[in-house]
Amino acid sequence: MNPIVHAELAWLTAQGLRERRDRILVTCAGLAPDLDGLTLLGGEEWYARYHHVLFHGYVGALVTTAVCVALARQRARVAVLAMVAFHLHLVCDLAGSGPGWPIHYYWPTSMREWFWQGQWNLSSWQNSVIGLFTTLAVLACALGPGRRTFVEVFSARWDAVVTQTLRKRFKGEEPVVKSGG
Repeated sequence: MNPIVHAELAWLTAQGLRERRDRILVTCAGLAPDLDGLTLLGGEEWYARYHHVLFHGYVGALVTTAVCVALARQRARVAVLAMVAFHLHLVCDLAGSGPGWPIHYYWPTSMREWFWQGQWNLSSWQNSVIGLFTTLAVLACALGPGRRTFVEVFSARWDAVVTQTLRKRFKGEEPVVKSGG
C-alpha cells in the first residue's frame, strides 16, 4: 500500500485524541514501519533484502510506541493507538504490497516469514479502492464535529482553510471571520 494511504489510515485511527500533537504522533506510528525503506539509499539490493525486515516487526512496534509515548500528552491512549496504527500498516502490507513479499515480524530473533497467499499487487484495483475510500473518509472528517482533515499534520492554519472550504461547499456554511484585536 502506498505511504499516503498508510498515513491517512493512521490519522483516521487517531481521531479520538484531543490533541493535534497526539494525532500526529499516531500518524507517524502508522508510517514508521517504512523506515526500513530507507535501505533504498544503499541500493536496490539492500532495499530488496531489508525492506519489510528491519522495522516491519515487533522491535519496530516497540521502538515506535516508546517514542510516541515519550512525546505524547495522552500517553496511555497514544500507546494503544500507536500500536494499532503500526500493526494496521503491517496488515495493509501483507494484503497489498505484492505477492511474494513477506514480513519478518520476529526479526532479529527469527527470520520466519509472514505472508498471505491472496496478496495483491501494489498497483492493484483493491489498493486504489481502499485509497479512494480512505481519502473520502479523511475529507468527510471536515464535515463532522471534529472539523479537521489530514492537512492538520502539516499545518493547523492550512487545515482550517481546507475545512472551511469543504464545509462551505458541502454544508453551505459561511467561513468564520475572526475579529482582530
